[in-house]
Amino acid sequence: MTRTIEDCHRALERLSENLAGADDDVRGAAAMNRSLSCHITDLDTTFTGRLAGGRIEDVTAAPGPPAEKAQIRLSTTSDDLVAMVDGELHFARAWGSGRVRLEAGFRDLLRLRSLL
Repeated sequence: MTRTIEDCHRALERLSENLAGADDDVRGAAAMNRSLSCHITDLDTTFTGRLAGGRIEDVTAAPGPPAEKAQIRLSTTSDDLVAMVDGELHFARAWGSGRVRLEAGFRDLLRLRSLL
């Protein structure tokens, strides 16, 4: 079932709330100040925002692939994004199987690993 752009936006809002309410280790890993993009491949839509203070802020959607290269880049389908946020799909398994792509600098990947 393909989700809508609104479903994906709500999933990103829930992810931001989850990060903000997480324990100290996870919240600390998410406390970076980085640009973020999430390309939803089946909807050909990219959400952009900032990971700052343990939250995802200033989220906007635009058609097509990312217009600019964010510091942290995620690419997945709408169903997989919602499933990951809802806890039905484990991020590490999805990443390992190629269902989700994550690109970031080495230091960012090290900090993000505790979120995975």
